[in-house]
Amino acid sequence: MSALAIRVQGLSKRYRIGGAAPGPGHLREALMDILAAPFRRLGRPHLAAADDFWALRDVSFDVQQGEVLGIIGRNGAGKSTALKIISRITPPTAGRVELYGRIGSLLEVGTGFHGDLTGRENIYLNGTILGMRKWEIDRKFDEIVAFAGVEAFIDTPVKRYSSGMYMRLAFAVAAHLDTEILLVDEVLAVGDLEFQRKCLGKMDEVARTGRTVLFVSHNMAVMRRLCGRGILLDRGRVVASGTMDTVADLYARPDPEGDAGARFDPRDRHGVGWAKVTDARIVDEQGGAPSKVIPCDADLLIDLSIEVTDGMPAGTSLRGLVVELIVCSDDGQPLLSLMNVDDTGVALPDARSCRVLVRLPGPTFVPGRYRINTFVGVPFLQHVDEIAGALTFEVGPPAAPWRPYDLSTARGLFCRKAEWSCLQPAAPALRWDETGA
Repeated sequence: MSALAIRVQGLSKRYRIGGAAPGPGHLREALMDILAAPFRRLGRPHLAAADDFWALRDVSFDVQQGEVLGIIGRNGAGKSTALKIISRITPPTAGRVELYGRIGSLLEVGTGFHGDLTGRENIYLNGTILGMRKWEIDRKFDEIVAFAGVEAFIDTPVKRYSSGMYMRLAFAVAAHLDTEILLVDEVLAVGDLEFQRKCLGKMDEVARTGRTVLFVSHNMAVMRRLCGRGILLDRGRVVASGTMDTVADLYARPDPEGDAGARFDPRDRHGVGWAKVTDARIVDEQGGAPSKVIPCDADLLIDLSIEVTDGMPAGTSLRGLVVELIVCSDDGQPLLSLMNVDDTGVALPDARSCRVLVRLPGPTFVPGRYRINTFVGVPFLQHVDEIAGALTFEVGPPAAPWRPYDLSTARGLFCRKAEWSCLQPAAPALRWDETGA
C-alpha cells in the first residue's frame, strides 16, 4: 500500500451573501470605510439580509502518493474552492487538510507577474512566489524559456507581450515546479492549439513521473486520459468516487432534477458584453420546445435570442455581428462549427434584438448527450459574448431505423447517410505484366 499524500476530512466552506461586510482589520481600512459610508447609503435605503452559501459541505477523501485524481462537476460545484483550500489560499470554515509533501499550484496562471519586469526577471519572481529556490530556477531556466517559445523576447518587459506570449510564459514557469504534489485547475487551455498540445504533453509527463496530481477540468477526454481515479462534486458535496471512466459516465448523465429536454445555461459567459445571447432552445417544426430527446434522423433546430444589453446608447444595433455555434460532444470535444456567414445573405438586423433559427438537416449525431458553445462577435477583433456549454441536449435513436446495427459512439459521433454505388467491371482488371509496365 502506497503512502498517503493528501487527506481531506470534513471540509466545508461557507460564504456570506449580502448583509454587512466584516469590520475593517487595519487603521487604513477603517478610515476608508468611514469616508465611503455616505456614498454606500445613496440609493440603498435598506441593507439586504445576509444569506449563507455553502460552497463545500463535509467533503472527505484521501489521495495516495503518485496517484492522479480528477475532480469534476458542473459550474459552482465547489471544485476550485476545494483546490484553493488544499493549496492554503483560503481557509476552510470547518474540516482539515493534511499534506505530506511539498505542494505546487497551477490555479491562476500569471499570478505574481509584473508588467514592467522582463520575461527573465518575471521567471525568477514568479518562480520564487510559487516556492522555487534560485538554484532550482537556474537549473530549469532554459527549459522554461524553450517551452514557452519566447527566447527572442526574454529580455523584453512582459507588458509588451501579446496575451498568448504572457500566458505561455506563466504556464511554463508553473508547469516546471519540482514538487511532490501538484494542483491543476483548468489551465490546460492557454495559448494556441500547438501550445495546448505541449501543455497536455507536459501534464501527461508529470502524471507518469510518480508525482501526486489533482486535476480539475471540464474536458472529460483529458481527464479520462490523465486520471486513474475521479471524484464527482455536486452542490459542494461528493456524490461519486471511483475510476475516472465510471465517474465521468455518471457526470455525463442528464440531471434527474432537470428538464428532460434541452437546457440553456449562461453561467460560463465571457466577452465585452454589449450584446448577449439571452436564450437558446432546441425547437420542433411548430416552434415549441420539445420535452423529449431529438431523434438522430430528425432535423436539429436551434432557436437563439440575441439582444443589445440594457444601458447601451440609442442607435446601438446587432448589425455586423457574426454568430457561431460549436457543437461539442459531452466531454467537450468540438465536432461541428456553424456560422451565419456560411449562409450568404443571412446577417443580423439593424435592430437591438432578434431571433436566429438554425436548421441542421438530419440525420445529425449518434444517440448521446451534446453541448453547444455560442459565440457572438467579430472574429479576430472582438468577442462580444461567448458561452461555453450554453445549451445541452439529448439525441435519441432514429424515429425510423434504417440499419440492422445500433448507432453508437463506438462507430463514430456523426450519423449520416452516404450515396452508394455498386459497379460491375466490364472486363477483368489488367495485371502489371500485361500493360507492358
